[in-house]
Amino acid sequence: MKYQLGEGFWSQKIRQVCDRMIPLQLSILKDEEPDTEPSHALENFRIAAGLSEGEFHGMVFQDSDIGKWIEAAAYRLMIAPDPELEREIDGIVAILGKAQQEDGYLNTWYTIKEPGKRWTNLQDCHELYSFGHLTEGAVAYHQATGKRAFLEIMQRMADHIDTVIGPEEGKLHGYPGHPEAELALYRLYRETGNEKYLKLSRYFLDQRGQAPNFFEEEWERRGRINFWSGKKDPVNLPYYQAHQPVREQEEAVGHAVRALYLYTGMACVAAETGDAELAEACRRLWHSAVNRKMYVTGGLGATVHGEAFMGNYELPNDTAYAETCASVALCFFSRAMSLMERDGKYGDAAETALYNTVLAGISLQADRFFYVNPLEVVQGVSGVQEGLKHDLAQRPRWYACACCPPNVARLLTSLKEYAVQDQGSEITVHQYLDGSVECEKAALSLKTNYPWDGDLLYTAEIRDDVKLYLRIPAWAEPENVRLTVDGAAVPVCPEKGFICLEPGKGRHEIRLCLPMKPRRIYAHEQIRQDAGCVAFACGPLVYCLEGCDNPEPLWNLTADPEGELSMLDPDGSLPDGIRKMVIPGHRRTDASESLYSGRRPVYEPQKLTAIPYYAWANREPRDMRVWIREG
Repeated sequence: MKYQLGEGFWSQKIRQVCDRMIPLQLSILKDEEPDTEPSHALENFRIAAGLSEGEFHGMVFQDSDIGKWIEAAAYRLMIAPDPELEREIDGIVAILGKAQQEDGYLNTWYTIKEPGKRWTNLQDCHELYSFGHLTEGAVAYHQATGKRAFLEIMQRMADHIDTVIGPEEGKLHGYPGHPEAELALYRLYRETGNEKYLKLSRYFLDQRGQAPNFFEEEWERRGRINFWSGKKDPVNLPYYQAHQPVREQEEAVGHAVRALYLYTGMACVAAETGDAELAEACRRLWHSAVNRKMYVTGGLGATVHGEAFMGNYELPNDTAYAETCASVALCFFSRAMSLMERDGKYGDAAETALYNTVLAGISLQADRFFYVNPLEVVQGVSGVQEGLKHDLAQRPRWYACACCPPNVARLLTSLKEYAVQDQGSEITVHQYLDGSVECEKAALSLKTNYPWDGDLLYTAEIRDDVKLYLRIPAWAEPENVRLTVDGAAVPVCPEKGFICLEPGKGRHEIRLCLPMKPRRIYAHEQIRQDAGCVAFACGPLVYCLEGCDNPEPLWNLTADPEGELSMLDPDGSLPDGIRKMVIPGHRRTDASESLYSGRRPVYEPQKLTAIPYYAWANREPRDMRVWIREG
C-alpha cells in the first residue's frame, strides 16, 4: 500500500518523526549529538569491520538500535523520497557488510569482545534479538528501495543460524532469550519466499519451554552464572516465557516486551500456516494481557522488577513500569491477531496504546523520550525515592538502553500497515489515519480532525467490487454513531466491532460520525489500587490531571460523580490544538498541623482541568495523576 500524508493528527505526528526523530536518532547513533552520551552503535560496527580501532561500548544488544533505526528510516522513504537519507543508509549497510564474518555471522559484541563465545548464551546475550531487528530493517529497506545488499547480508546470517540451531543432531536445540527472531524470520520468509526461514521461526516457537529445558541446560554449561548479575542466580523460566511450551501457556507472564514480541511471532505464524492450536494459544494470551493486566492507558508490564507483568488486576499507578516498547509491541501483536481474524477488539487495544502510552513515550517536540510511563507522579518522590526511581517526572534526552525511541519511530512511520489492511476483495480499516491510501482495488482518502472531533469523511474510489470494513470503537455506543454513504443513512449494527459496506464501483463519500463526548471510566473491582477512583477519557484519549492546571497536591482533589464534564477549546498552553477537559470536583482545604486529627476534612468546590495523558510532562515539572478519587 502507498500512503500519502494528510493534514490531521497522525500526519503531524508522522512528520515530526520523519523531520525530527529520525535525524536526531541518526546523529546519536553516529555519536555526533552534543550533550548526549555516545551510542557507539555504529562505531561498534566500524570496529568489527576493521575500519576503526577501539573497544566495544554499550549494551550486549547495541546492534539492534541500528536495525530499528534503518527500519524507521526505510518507512520514511516509503512516505517520500529522500536521497540524502538513502545515502546514509547505504553507507551504514556497507559497513555492516564489511563487519560480517565469512560464515555469515554478524554481531559486534561477539566479534569484538568475546569472539570465542558465539552461541554460548542464547538466554541472555541477545544474538538472535539483534539479528531480528537488523533483519526487520533489511526487509523494510528492500521494500522501500528494491536494494538487496542489506537483505542478502541478513539472509546470510539467517542461513548461518540455521546451521547452528535446529532439531538435527549436532545443532543447539535452543531459541531466543529475548523473542524477536521469530517475527523477523517470518518477515524474511514473506519477503524472499524461502520456506527455510518460516520453518526456523516455527522451530523457535515450538522448542520454547520443552523438556529438558534448553535454558537450564545452557545455564549449567555456563557454570550457573547469570550474565547480567555475574552471580549464580537460578534461571527464572517464566521471565523468558520458557516455563511451558507456548501452546500450553495460559497467562501473560515475565518480561512484558519479550512476551508481546513472542506472541506477535506466534500470531503471524498461526495466520500464515493455519495452525489452529497456536491461534488458540494466542487468543488466551491476548485475553490475559489485555483483559487482566493492561493499564487504562494501554501500558503493559506493571513492575520494574524484570520489567514484567504482575498478577491479574495488579496495576499500581505510582510504581507502574509500562515500558513504551511494551505498548509498541501490543500494536504489533494487535496487527498480527488481525491478520489471523477480524475482530475489533484488536484495533481497540492498539488504539488505546497508540494514543496514550506510545505517544506519551515522546515529547510534543519529538526530541525527548520516556522509557517508563507511570500513571501517578509526585514531585520529590517519583524518580527519587527507592522503589520509584524508574518513574521519572521528565523525559530524558536519550538512554544507555535506547530501545524505546527507535521502536516508536518505526511504528509511527509504518502506521499505514496498522491502519488499513488490504486483502484484495476486502479492505479493513482498523485505525483512522488521515491522508490517502492506495489499495489493490480501491483508493481511500480520509479527512478528519480525529481525535479532537469524531467526524470522519472518506472519499473512496472503488475500481472493483470490494467489501469495506470500518471499525466502530468499543468506547463509541453504536446507537450514537452515525454513518452515511453518499448521503444515505446506513444502520450501525457492528459485528465483532466492524460495519461492512459494499459501496460498488465508482466514487463514494462515506461519512462516519463518532460521539466525542467526555466520559468517565471505572476500574474492575479487583483492581484495588483504583478502588473509589475514576479516570476520564474523550474518544481514544485518556486524560490526566497535572499540577500545571490544578492546585497541588493532586491527591487532595476529588471528582464530582454527578458533575457535567466539558471540553475546552485550545488555549495555547499546549501546542497542536490540544483540548483540555473540565471536571467538576472538590479540593480538600483543611489546614490541620497535626499528623492525625479527629476533625472532619473540609472540601470546597474546585474545577479540575485535565489534559490528554500523552501530553503530560511537556511543561514545568509538576505532579500528575490519571485516577482521581470520586465523591
